[in-house]
Amino acid sequence: MKDFLDKFKIHSKSYLKTNILFMTFVICSVINACLLRFFTVKNYFDIKPIIADTAVVLIIGAFGYFFKPKNQAKYFTVWSIIFILICIINSIYYTNYVSFASLSLLGTSTQVVSVADAVFKNIMELKDFAYIWQLFALLMVNRSLKKRSYYDAVAKIENGKLRALNTMVVGLIAIGVFVSMLTSVDISRLGKQWNREFIVMRFGIYTYQINDVIASLRPQISPLFGYDKKAKEFREFYENRDDGMTENKYTNVFKGKNLLMIHAESIQNFTLDANFNGVDVAPNLKRMASEGLYFSNFYSQESVGTSSDTEFTLNTSLMPASSGTVNVSYWDREYVSIPKLLKEQGYYAFSMHGNNGSMWNRLNMHKSLGYDKFYNYKNDFEIDETFGLGLSDKSFFRQAVPKIKKITEEHDKFYGTMIMLTNHTPWDDADKLDETLDLTMTYEVVNEETGETETKTDPYLEGTTIGNYLKSVHYADAAIGQFINDLDEAGLLENTVVVIYGDHDAKIKKSEYRRMYNYDPVLGENIPSDDPNYVDVDTYFYELNRKVPFIIWTKDHQYQEDVTEVMGMYDVLPTLGNMFGFKSPYQLGHDIFSTEDNIVVFPSGNWLTNDMYYNSQKEEGKLLREDATVSVDEIAENNEYAEKMIDISNSIIVYDMIKKTNETQTLLNEYNETQE
Repeated sequence: MKDFLDKFKIHSKSYLKTNILFMTFVICSVINACLLRFFTVKNYFDIKPIIADTAVVLIIGAFGYFFKPKNQAKYFTVWSIIFILICIINSIYYTNYVSFASLSLLGTSTQVVSVADAVFKNIMELKDFAYIWQLFALLMVNRSLKKRSYYDAVAKIENGKLRALNTMVVGLIAIGVFVSMLTSVDISRLGKQWNREFIVMRFGIYTYQINDVIASLRPQISPLFGYDKKAKEFREFYENRDDGMTENKYTNVFKGKNLLMIHAESIQNFTLDANFNGVDVAPNLKRMASEGLYFSNFYSQESVGTSSDTEFTLNTSLMPASSGTVNVSYWDREYVSIPKLLKEQGYYAFSMHGNNGSMWNRLNMHKSLGYDKFYNYKNDFEIDETFGLGLSDKSFFRQAVPKIKKITEEHDKFYGTMIMLTNHTPWDDADKLDETLDLTMTYEVVNEETGETETKTDPYLEGTTIGNYLKSVHYADAAIGQFINDLDEAGLLENTVVVIYGDHDAKIKKSEYRRMYNYDPVLGENIPSDDPNYVDVDTYFYELNRKVPFIIWTKDHQYQEDVTEVMGMYDVLPTLGNMFGFKSPYQLGHDIFSTEDNIVVFPSGNWLTNDMYYNSQKEEGKLLREDATVSVDEIAENNEYAEKMIDISNSIIVYDMIKKTNETQTLLNEYNETQE
């Protein structure tokens, strides 16, 4: 035993002395992976992702031994840069989306160019570049080793192939240990990839990224493999599904009326209640919410495609794609949508937007969804006033009214979608907009010297990101008010239902909300967290605050109600379908007036009911009512339901399931006809 320990000690010391650069590469790469999890999912000391990351780095590093010692530094430097970029990109992405980046996003990279200012100004933080130290550490170690003629000495004793093999064996052993620690849920979610935060928490960032590369090839590979299994699951799901549609007080109330949708860019619910210095942030939306049907617990279910995901989910009642975006990767599939369903009733369908038609591939996607015409920037509008990414909302709406008037003269009924733009991040033009909002704070203090009360003014939210956002919302709200008035003057509201929805939240950081809710002008900073008036903007507050407005409004104010049932974007088609007399056989959502126990499933796998918000990554939830009780079995059932919704929707998208089902049915009908 003593001889064995002595030999092990000698070999270990020799290995460490002759593998300094390799060990530096491995240690630095693993530390950076832990650092990323420290800044994001917070499970930096969890042993499973550490083992997984170490295994990946060991196997990749092993190939460095196939190079001569003096050239190994180049190999490790290249991979260090790759690992650093993985950490930087995912750190930035997590800040904005509370998720991790995907290779499939390269397909949407052209969309990022248009919002580059937002990326650099509002999203990037100093911590996002903390990973660069690895490169400097590796270069410094390499320089030191060169001075000591280290590589010449190692070259005389190193057997590169043997060391590579031994290192790979160690890496494979680490993988074996790691796999033995996994549960069936871990393995299942790795294969499906949609729960990205969970995967990074369990498998580490490097395994996640490798798995993502495989998942990103799905648009090309999936249609070739696994179709039969997915088709069977698809058929069984819809054969056994009860969509819960029942006749109720709103059934067919709008049948035959025009339907005009206003896609309110980045407007969140809290802005309807916000008031500064006696001025409402969104007075028009607030008024219309009180005059119509207002769904106060409505959530967008967008993923990486943001606005484009909303357009897709609203029109189809399907979930966004788990990998990439439908608009870019799956636009050529067949979908059942609101435009197509209403066209069966004689409607003309159009959409309008003040940005380029190429943005989010809308020129192709809107045609695929069934719109007859997409009016867009430069092609159909005079560029007389621009803010942010394109035509200002006020000019957009002003020019849209005569176009809609012409449509009504040529067609009996219409379905139109008006996509707003000015309130898109980064809101740099907020102070240049003609609708101003004073976000200073006036307060009184007693002068210690004179004893008199003095009135002072503090900048408060002026110059902050959230302040600029609120000013931009104020402008967007005024544009909507102007649009409604112009439509009324043109006689276009008499037989028209107006629906307004926020497409997604504004992606504002928690620190901005903390300032808005907790700032004390006397202190010149936020009140301490132990203050009874302190608003704790934790993860759950942030997630629940992401809800957006959904308003169904008519000029006669015939239907007024505050609907508090939780509702998602995929519930829009069934709800409007109940009112207008259409239905999709593939809708995943529910008519909100036909259900009392709705569940909103998010693309991340998180879900929301009236009683609980559940975070599937952390496997924990928050009760939303003091008297609410949610059993373990109910949580398990909802988790299973959420996973099924995501899987079925993804199968429809990836495998073009609707088209294939229709083709099969056509062949079956033709066969039956020949037998008669």
